[in-house]
Amino acid sequence: MNAGEPIIVVKDLVKSFDGRRVLDGINLTAYKGETLVIMGGSGCGKSTLLRHMIGVHKPDSGSVTVKGKNISSLQEEELDEIKKSFGMLFQSAALLDYLTVEENITLPLAEHTDLDPDIIKIMVKMKLELVGLSGFQDLKPSQISGGMKKRVGLARAIAMDPEIIFYDEPTAGLDPIVAAVIDKLIVDLSKKLMITSVVVTHDMQSVFRIADRVAMLYKGKVVEHGTPPEIRSSDNPLVKQFIEGNPDGPVSFIQSGDDYLKDLMK
Repeated sequence: MNAGEPIIVVKDLVKSFDGRRVLDGINLTAYKGETLVIMGGSGCGKSTLLRHMIGVHKPDSGSVTVKGKNISSLQEEELDEIKKSFGMLFQSAALLDYLTVEENITLPLAEHTDLDPDIIKIMVKMKLELVGLSGFQDLKPSQISGGMKKRVGLARAIAMDPEIIFYDEPTAGLDPIVAAVIDKLIVDLSKKLMITSVVVTHDMQSVFRIADRVAMLYKGKVVEHGTPPEIRSSDNPLVKQFIEGNPDGPVSFIQSGDDYLKDLMK
């Protein structure tokens, strides 16, 4: 997959909070049409990296280039224009409870386009069909299951026909069957719409179902990257421990109170 066009290039990215280095020289590239999975344990820096990729944080040093533009140096209007090519599926789906399913998906189209409401309605119907939720447009989020909420969130993420979708723990809180459904949707949409997908997760089953390439973070560094078979066969003890879910290994889960509080701040 890495023979394609680079869409996101992270170079020598460093970020600290309150004097603590969270990202420590990250180098990573996402290519057009691929699904890049960023995995790692809690506090490894993967969510902070995602926030840099979408332009929420600015690096202390290094750069994040999206579609050939260094987004940390862009003016707000230029950054907003780049963001129009993004879709985002949040861990909680982040739906507005007082709006219907249709109204939630309509939001980005109403805010960022001048399309006629009838055209928007047709587009929303098409997105719901893509995620397997035809006929659910008039329900409120409180009337549907957690897995359905994730699918509505995904329909909203693709509402603007984005070139890039960012996923933050897309299978968190879902049972194994529903998680597999979400994973299949991610793969299908990436192939059908030629979307570049960047997925942050610690769900190992999901990683090996959806990834074209995988990068593992540990203490703010990329400690391994490659295809799923390469990751499975890695000799890196950090990677092996994470994949196997083994409590015994280089990553210790026995911490002092001070260390625990520091990890909560990561």
